[in-house]
Amino acid sequence: MIVTICLGVVGCTERLITITSQPAGALVHLNDEEIGRTPVTVPFTFYGTYDVRLEAEGYRPLWSERKANAPLWDQPGIDLFAELRSPTSHIKWHFEMELEGEVDETALIERANELGSRMSR
Repeated sequence: MIVTICLGVVGCTERLITITSQPAGALVHLNDEEIGRTPVTVPFTFYGTYDVRLEAEGYRPLWSERKANAPLWDQPGIDLFAELRSPTSHIKWHFEMELEGEVDETALIERANELGSRMSR
């Protein structure tokens, strides 16, 4: 009887990935599937490695690999008890995109200093 009651109230773990970017509004592909523009939140089923691609006009396309790690309470065995309280696993990833043609000023200054020291020899 108690087992039947427990099974009747068992919740379901909600798993979400939220992707944000600078600039906001970048088009996001998760494992080659277009999921929307940042900020975007989507449900997911499996933990593991995901391919993430972002595109925004005036910015370099960004390709990345991110890992969705399972929280301790969502490990086999423990997850049975966690399901009773319907927890949410919310993974958040943020990406900084580079402007097209953007120059790394620090690297440019270092290169100029190196060139200047070669010229003065």
